[in-house]
Amino acid sequence: QVQLVESGGGLVQAGGSLRLSCAASRIIFSINYVGWYRQAPGKQREFVAGITSRVSTNYSESVKGRFTISRDNAKNTAYLQMNSLKPEDTAVYYCNLVSPSGSRYWGQGTQVTVSS
Repeated sequence: QVQLVESGGGLVQAGGSLRLSCAASRIIFSINYVGWYRQAPGKQREFVAGITSRVSTNYSESVKGRFTISRDNAKNTAYLQMNSLKPEDTAVYYCNLVSPSGSRYWGQGTQVTVSS
């Protein structure tokens, strides 16, 4: 059973930074696409950032220039560096892994709260 465990969330003031981690186990991490999504209260889950096995990245317009996604295949871990945080970034952040066969896996989520 594939496991994804997110960590690094917390409470931060507007303008601050956080780094989220997504640790994967029981899967060949390096060949998978990894994405970060978020869900704010009363809203649908939305895409934030993604990184391919070849380290190509893409971002939603709302976070472009402020967030950076990366991966360390040796550690089976993906990261989301979040800078210049805004109150509207407040949400539960989820790690998503997609295998080459199309199987999708989700972590349990980590709460990020940005105070104004």
